[in-house]
Amino acid sequence: MAGENVLEITDANFDTVVGKSDIPVLVDFWAPWCGPCRQVAPVIGQLADQYAGKIKVGKVNVDENQEIASKLGISSIPAILVFHNGERVDELIGAWPKASFEKMIDRHL
Repeated sequence: MAGENVLEITDANFDTVVGKSDIPVLVDFWAPWCGPCRQVAPVIGQLADQYAGKIKVGKVNVDENQEIASKLGISSIPAILVFHNGERVDELIGAWPKASFEKMIDRHL
């Protein structure tokens, strides 16, 4: 997993990691077979390190955690969502440049 500050988020810990966070959480919904997901992975790791302490950054493998992906209506990946106080407040679908993710994060700091 890219970036030492990237959390592994699962069906089991989603409510704790995301729902109970006192800072915004960026969540990357991905799968190992997804080319664009692999393209975005290093950027997600960089963002996790860059924004450490300001936001949490995590990844959800949709193959292994179908319950939360289904509950959130994730139909295309990579899907990068921002949650604040447990609520979905922003999202980008697909492989975007790092600056696009930074803009999205900065809106919620």
